[in-house]
Amino acid sequence: MSRRDTLVHLFAGGCGGTVGAILTCPLEVVKTRLQSSAIPLYISTVQLSTVNGAAMTRVATPGLLHCLKMILEKEGSRSLFRGLGPNLVGVAPSRAIYFATYSTTKEQMNRMLEPDSVPVHVVSASTAGFTAITATNPIWLIKTRMQLDARNRGEQQMSALQCVRRVYQTDGLRGFYRGMSASYAGISETVIHFVIYESIKRRLLETRAATRMDQENEMARDPSDFMQMMMAAATSKTCATCIAYPHEVVRTRLREEGTRYRSFLNTVSTVSREEGFKALYRGLTTHLVRQIPNTAIMMATYELVVYLLGH
Repeated sequence: MSRRDTLVHLFAGGCGGTVGAILTCPLEVVKTRLQSSAIPLYISTVQLSTVNGAAMTRVATPGLLHCLKMILEKEGSRSLFRGLGPNLVGVAPSRAIYFATYSTTKEQMNRMLEPDSVPVHVVSASTAGFTAITATNPIWLIKTRMQLDARNRGEQQMSALQCVRRVYQTDGLRGFYRGMSASYAGISETVIHFVIYESIKRRLLETRAATRMDQENEMARDPSDFMQMMMAAATSKTCATCIAYPHEVVRTRLREEGTRYRSFLNTVSTVSREEGFKALYRGLTTHLVRQIPNTAIMMATYELVVYLLGH
């Protein structure tokens, strides 16, 4: 792969990640709040009447709309964009590193193994995920801390710089790498996603080539091609997310300020024992509502930018 090709994938990956992050930031904030151990702040109690007239209190399971309403009422609309700064700072280099590493590794693996086979996609996605996580974890920790910093209307919100200082003063440099073990576990989601995505993409390209054999410019693309890529990305990401979602909850818990969780397995065990196994899937609906369009937008933007730059 030439230097220009690598730069094209870097730029395309950065563009895709940035566009997706901006459009889906409010859902990201809600999802993080639902995953945290501070979830009782968003749970409402419902008074029920029994047959004999006695009152009974039931705890209502929090959801996307309920949490969104609570944030808007107590903190204001600006809180729905908490952490957007670190997100924008991190998403471009993170996605750029990821896509550049993925494409470079895939190029090398295609020479060593059967081209575009499942092992090639697995190794490429794993390598890209590990590289991006290791390089950018401190940025995502700051983003999570800011999203969990719930303050009432009128109160001064913590800035990214203040958050960095608090993390360093409390935990030192090691504090910036909390939750990285859960992120490494989450590589499985990325691997599943790309294996399914590449398979669907290959079949779509084969179908397109077969139906356009008589056309003069077989490589020309129309809007339907990008819609198909978006659907492929959404489908593959949904499957991967449902399988690997618990690592998201574990990562959020490990990144909380003053967290009592110590490791990936310790968090899984503690949450399951104290809150039930279902707690490991809190925020899944919100995550899917956010992640599906985010991934579709990101992948479609990536493919579009690569295509426009003539790769």
